[in-house]
Amino acid sequence: MKRWDQRPFEIRNLFNPAFCGLVLFRAIQGYEEEDSRGLPFSLSLLVLPLCLHKNSRTILDDNSRSYLLNIIEKSPQIQVGFADRTTSMLPYALEAFGLLMERGCILVTSEGRLQTITKKVRKSVTGTSETISCQRTARFVGMQFARIADRVTIYTTFGIRP
Repeated sequence: MKRWDQRPFEIRNLFNPAFCGLVLFRAIQGYEEEDSRGLPFSLSLLVLPLCLHKNSRTILDDNSRSYLLNIIEKSPQIQVGFADRTTSMLPYALEAFGLLMERGCILVTSEGRLQTITKKVRKSVTGTSETISCQRTARFVGMQFARIADRVTIYTTFGIRP
């Protein structure tokens, strides 16, 4: 990964660690609404490729009253290139986790689950329509991951070998 000042302007804006961290934080919050133990780290790596990819986010937003497995079944285009997007987003996710940890916004349990720390991030979802959409989708994804409650099923659904 290139140093921050050597990255293209577009990359610095789109994959800003603070914004990526906020998206991840919202997913962890969504997961905790269903399962207070926290989001497994392995599932957290799927959040950014789903929430920052406009086509995937649009499909998830349009079907937010449905279950994630049904959405993927009806819209298999989400799976196209998903494994590659996940791999390419890994450095940005790790950078965002580093910022969240440094700022004391999340903690890692002994079981490898991520939990939010209360009163560290505003509860209100604000920003542009695009950033609000990313945050809301992240919360939805987190809740859906908790409802499925099986990492192998989730990874297999997206066409990734666990």
